[in-house]
Amino acid sequence: MIQSMEILQMPTMALQERIEQEMNENPLLEQQTVDPLNPDEGDDDLPDRDTRSENEKELVVDNDHDNKDDFERLLNMDSDLPSTFDDSFRQSANRMSEDADRRHDMMANAQSRPESLNDYLLHQLAEMDIDDEVEQIAERIISTLNASDGGYLRMPLADLLPSNHSKEDYAKAEEALSVVQSLEPTGIASRDLSECLILQLDSSHEHFEELTVLIRSHLNDLAENRLPQISKKTGFSIELIQDLREDLHLLNPKPGAAFLETYVPNVTPDIILEQDESGEYRVRLDDDRVPTLFISEYYRRRLQASDCTEAEREFIKQKINGAQWLIDSIEQRRSTLTRVAEAIVEHQKRFLDEGPEAIEPLKMQQIADKVGVHVTTVSRAVDDKWIQTPRGILPLRRFFVGGTQTEDGDDVAWDTIRLKLQELIDKEDKSKPYSDENLVDELKKAGMAVARRTVTKYRKKMGIPSSRQRRDWSLTAS
Repeated sequence: MIQSMEILQMPTMALQERIEQEMNENPLLEQQTVDPLNPDEGDDDLPDRDTRSENEKELVVDNDHDNKDDFERLLNMDSDLPSTFDDSFRQSANRMSEDADRRHDMMANAQSRPESLNDYLLHQLAEMDIDDEVEQIAERIISTLNASDGGYLRMPLADLLPSNHSKEDYAKAEEALSVVQSLEPTGIASRDLSECLILQLDSSHEHFEELTVLIRSHLNDLAENRLPQISKKTGFSIELIQDLREDLHLLNPKPGAAFLETYVPNVTPDIILEQDESGEYRVRLDDDRVPTLFISEYYRRRLQASDCTEAEREFIKQKINGAQWLIDSIEQRRSTLTRVAEAIVEHQKRFLDEGPEAIEPLKMQQIADKVGVHVTTVSRAVDDKWIQTPRGILPLRRFFVGGTQTEDGDDVAWDTIRLKLQELIDKEDKSKPYSDENLVDELKKAGMAVARRTVTKYRKKMGIPSSRQRRDWSLTAS
């Protein structure tokens, strides 16, 4: 049962790896090879179900009963097997050759490691004609830089020198820092945000001096949209400050972050959702890459052979047990995942037809009740699974959303509320943007009764600034 739950939770690619591992460990397992041009060929390799012995009978995936007879048969089979039996085996030459070819293909197709930030800087440094001592200190500075931190120099220069360093040594360290800061990407090895932005400024910019003033003295005021205060202190007009702020947005506050190794998962849909001619949705499990497994005919015959030793018989029976459980667990996964997906699609048909604004609240317990399984089974079935729909490839968990009730008693999903919240903010008067209390009132007018703290929480999650930060002071002045 544990194995069945594990296999249910696996996405298709992980299941393929699990099957390959099981085939390497269990010589009784074989897979049906099918020619894509002749899919009907290969059926002759499958053993006749009617000719199987009592110990080889296939477990029946029964969603209405507990398969008591099957469990007892396998448990009895297992109790007859010695726990210390050595079930190791030697791979055939063909299989070892196939494994070697597969590993070679994986190595050949593996993506090369991208150049790190430190390597990129060191390569530039090596091309410069500078003093050897300065170069050594520059290499030390580069070694402390971290792409995940944006490429900032977090260590004092004095810590990179001997404890008894002289003024001349410190001067060389400052020279080395200037050398590193002259490298690409611009702004690298800065000691704070102000220095990072100033290094990126173009001295020929029309408002270079004004930009420098804003960076050195008013970054916090800019972040909080306190433009009138900046104008009062600097004498700059609101319009100029807004234009300068747009120029500052073009600068990179974390120049080293571009060298971060980002992992982009290769998403393979486990389920295909298609519409027929009448517009009805049809769920199809995309498991064509999962091989059809069966028990080796050779070992089936050896089990019944008169010269089969007791040790060999016990070995075969043990491996048949494991092979059959794997085959039935895969079939149970196919059945459960299909039924869960069909129930989800039936509930979220409006979402598929009309878009995200039409998604309806859905809990896993609702699907569990509809399918007739435990809620943890639904959770495992949708975990890390993707479905290909007419609206793109989506994770199955995307269809499960919380919600609340409107004043009319209708259920409304939180996703719908968030979309409405975004719409209200997009259309608000920027000279007097909505406060969170105002947003609560506007949502209530739309029939969505939501608490203020909820609006604040979702606004922050959506990356929407506060009303003060959204205010356009140029409109206010005019």
